[in-house]
Amino acid sequence: MPGRYFEDLEVGLRMRHTLGRTVTEMDNTLFSSLTMNPQPLHLNEDFAARTQFGQRIVNGIFTLGLVVGLTVGELTDGTIVANLGYERVVHPNPVFHGDTIYVESEVLEKRESRSKPDRGIVKLRHIGKNQDGTTICEVERTVMFLKRPLEAK
Repeated sequence: MPGRYFEDLEVGLRMRHTLGRTVTEMDNTLFSSLTMNPQPLHLNEDFAARTQFGQRIVNGIFTLGLVVGLTVGELTDGTIVANLGYERVVHPNPVFHGDTIYVESEVLEKRESRSKPDRGIVKLRHIGKNQDGTTICEVERTVMFLKRPLEAK
């Protein structure tokens, strides 16, 4: 499994994830439509052109999902039980069609599970940035990680 186990994570560990993804007009339009979000800032170029942004902006919930998703391959792939919560989600700058998103993660806290000896709870901070290094999303995420299996120790 490429994901990390509870034991692999130490408070203060920082990582830059290698994957980046360019956001397309189709991503934004399809996601907004599938989630029944008719916000004209996402779907109506004429409307959005007359706003402070001058163009459509990408749906913030899509952006949040992408920021978390870009961490999976190097962090949680096959090694988590569940996401327990998301806190302090901020979108300090918009994402536009054609922006490429990259993510950095930091381990903020960790503790053993009180009820499941084969697991631990880890709080992470993910920071999404565009191709220019501008922060576009920050989120704190609490995750239940598996501990390394005994035969693998």
